[in-house]
Amino acid sequence: MDDVNAPDSGILLFRNTMRITEGHLAPYREAVEKAVRFVEEHGPQVMVEVFIDERKLLAHSFQMYRDSASVRAHWKMSEPYIQEVMKHCRVERFEVFGEPDADVAAGVRKSLDDEVSPSFAARFTGFTRFDALRSAQ
Repeated sequence: MDDVNAPDSGILLFRNTMRITEGHLAPYREAVEKAVRFVEEHGPQVMVEVFIDERKLLAHSFQMYRDSASVRAHWKMSEPYIQEVMKHCRVERFEVFGEPDADVAAGVRKSLDDEVSPSFAARFTGFTRFDALRSAQ
C-alpha cells in the first residue's frame, strides 16, 4: 500500500521491554549501539529508538517496519546482533502494534521464552510526520 497513513497500511510497530542483567549495563549498551548502527545502515526499519531506565535496569526498544516482509528481512540480516544483545538481558514484554502476517506473528511467538506472551493490537488510525523531525532541527 502506498499511503502509510491509511489504517490498513501494513505498518508495524514493535515495543520490546527488556530487563538488563545486573552488572551488564555497559556491555548491553555496547551491543545495542552496534545493532542499531548496523540496522541504520543496512536494515529495513523505518525507525528504531531505544530508551534505558538505568535505575530499574529496563530498556525499551521501539522499531517501526513498513510491513511483514521488512520484519523478515530484519530477522535474517540481524540475527548475530540480536544474539549479542540477548546475552545481556531478557525480554519481559513484547508488544506488536499493527497486523503482521501469520508467519511474522508465529516468528514473534517462537522467539520469546515460554513465560513471555506477546500482545497484538490492530492499528486503528494515525499518521506520521517523520519529515517534520528533520526540518525542525
